[in-house]
Amino acid sequence: MDHPLATVDASDPLERAPDANAGRTLVVVNPVAGRADTDRVLRLLAGAFAARRARFDMVETRGQGDAVRFAREAAEQGYRAVVAAGGDGTVGEVITGLAGTTVPLGIIPKGTGNQVAFNLGIPRSMEAAVDVVVNGVPTPMDLGQVVGGRYFAVAAGTGWDAAVVALATRELKDRWGFGAYLYAALKVAANPPTARYTITADGERLEVEAAVVLAANMGFIVSNPPALNMRIAPGGSHRDGKLDVCIFAPRSFTHATSMFWRLHTKRHAGDDRMLYLQARDVSIESDPPVFTETDGELLGETPLRVRCVPGGIDVLVPR
Repeated sequence: MDHPLATVDASDPLERAPDANAGRTLVVVNPVAGRADTDRVLRLLAGAFAARRARFDMVETRGQGDAVRFAREAAEQGYRAVVAAGGDGTVGEVITGLAGTTVPLGIIPKGTGNQVAFNLGIPRSMEAAVDVVVNGVPTPMDLGQVVGGRYFAVAAGTGWDAAVVALATRELKDRWGFGAYLYAALKVAANPPTARYTITADGERLEVEAAVVLAANMGFIVSNPPALNMRIAPGGSHRDGKLDVCIFAPRSFTHATSMFWRLHTKRHAGDDRMLYLQARDVSIESDPPVFTETDGELLGETPLRVRCVPGGIDVLVPR
């Protein structure tokens, strides 16, 4: 019978012979994601898996890149699934470790935004999310990939979008939760930054002055409270084999607020400063260089080159 809580040191569970891990689930826990007490989270996770008689191991991340390594090693060692228990950054790292394998991804939302979980219909309740991990259906999902680098599930962004991520520091998220993003968005929106962008989408070139350019793989940007959720692109889907390039060029704070409302009410047409393209390969350059990010994690500065990977991973979703 499994012990109720695996050691947080990954060396023991991941060094078993592959056949010993058949049917086991590896849960990768980010202890700094969200504001919940980590020890309590670990106990609840262990109880939820044990109640379903599901075999599992748990490991905790200690720094950037740990989740990528844990996921990659788990796939090599024959685990049935690897679960990201954290925020969108943790999900992105686990995806990067699993991409190109046949091992499915599970998600237990524990972060500030939990964008990926919302888009996939995975419940916020830990108990219900564990049930999806144990009894859910592996379903193909498109991925985005920074060329030569990490994979992402929601979007890669530049300009205003990445400036918000830079301002919403870990300290602010620990103190205010999702309010850190609202504060950062309002602060940036007070004086929307602009740059001259050169966007190449599947070989087609576009030059435009804008505040933000997103290459989105998923359709919704989620807020907390959910009353402020936004559909980022009119036809955005993580199953259509393409990225949605979303270009926003607000003239002022008032205009930026109007754009947010349009996205919230799904009225994407009617504003010539909201432009949309679809493509598999996207290159974004800017003058001057601006910040870039993927799924809430800062990358650096433009240029940014991304591509869609159709059906790049299987993810466990509700039946």
